[in-house]
Amino acid sequence: MALTGRTALIAALGALLTGLLLPNWTGILAVNIPLALAILCDLALAAPVRKLRFTRSGDTSVRLGEQAHVNLTADNPSNRPLRADLRDAWPPSSWPTGTSPAASRHPLNIPSGERRRLTTTLRPTRRGDRRSERITVRSYGPFGLAARQGHHQVPWTVRVLPPFTSRKHLPAKLARLRELDGRTSVLTRGEGTEFDSLREYIPGDDTRSIDWRATARQSTVAVRTWRPERDRRILLVLDTGRTSAGRVGDAPRLDAAMDAALLLAALATRAGDRVDLLAYDRRVRASVQGRTAGDLLPALVNALATLEPELVETDARGLAATALRTAPRRSLIVLLTGLDAAAVEEGLLPILPRLTHRHTVLLASVADPRIQEMAESRGSLEGVYEAAAGAQAQFERRRTADRLRRHGVTVVDTTPSELAPALADAYLALKASGRL
Repeated sequence: MALTGRTALIAALGALLTGLLLPNWTGILAVNIPLALAILCDLALAAPVRKLRFTRSGDTSVRLGEQAHVNLTADNPSNRPLRADLRDAWPPSSWPTGTSPAASRHPLNIPSGERRRLTTTLRPTRRGDRRSERITVRSYGPFGLAARQGHHQVPWTVRVLPPFTSRKHLPAKLARLRELDGRTSVLTRGEGTEFDSLREYIPGDDTRSIDWRATARQSTVAVRTWRPERDRRILLVLDTGRTSAGRVGDAPRLDAAMDAALLLAALATRAGDRVDLLAYDRRVRASVQGRTAGDLLPALVNALATLEPELVETDARGLAATALRTAPRRSLIVLLTGLDAAAVEEGLLPILPRLTHRHTVLLASVADPRIQEMAESRGSLEGVYEAAAGAQAQFERRRTADRLRRHGVTVVDTTPSELAPALADAYLALKASGRL
């Protein structure tokens, strides 16, 4: 039994009146016995909580930042009407800060033998699985003097998927891909190595693309067009070690790397290439292989949803060995990792020859825009020190990137907002040059 605020107030007033007017046991009993009987009667008339039956329905997945609606159907099989308050408990990260208590509480009125449906609206603030906790019901009597309270477990899981904010860049990258694929008239020799078709010569075309035999058979000059190779293999390798846990702005580096990987995967499948995914630190955290073009993106998003950075040093040798097993044929290996000098020199550089000997390697790293701001600081002694520290950090990253390029690695190093389109551009450049 739970006493309501009204009951506590009545009890306090009764005790006060008893002490003032009837300072004897007879007076106490005269006041409190009727109050106790009223409470017991109210409690007896309250609908039982344990007999309630609940079922769930609604959304099972939602993109980060969007809303999910989870329905809860309550069935009252008892012979008493239910007047109650219900709390549908979920983890705190299921709502923005400060909004969860109100969003999870519902008034509930169900006549005997009927059912009602409630909807809890979630707006998660973190990726991963959000599992419902217990349902708490407080059933009031007709006078509101007392209440029954109980709990029910009704499991439900909502998977919070990566937001894929970089999808806004996809139309522009697909337009560039169509240009490379020979679907517009701007193709020039060298953009791919597979012959596509003949077309009429346009001033400005490379004269090396003229097909003299075809020209001799017609009255106009004919040039060859070329298209990028198709059915190439791409392995996206996400480093989930400690460097991916560093926050840039409001999110870990890993989230920016995921967004870039999704854009590249969407673009590559449209180009006819096959894309696999490997997330690794000291062991495989996620793997997506052998998916068709239509199934790839949903599989990637689902695999990345529960992925979190691990506070361990990445095993570079294990990563290289796993990548080579995953991609036995010549492929484009895209490493989404950090450019910290110590981690690259001690871990990545020694194993690079094993990767570059068989594969084309593209490395993408998230740069902190705060470093650029520090490098541009001026006007005070503190600003000068910040500028020196920022310039030193930039120099170290450029030197590390240059060492990787000397090993034949294409390096993309830019801010989180620019990483996804920059990585897509690097992929298109590799296709245009025939390096895939």
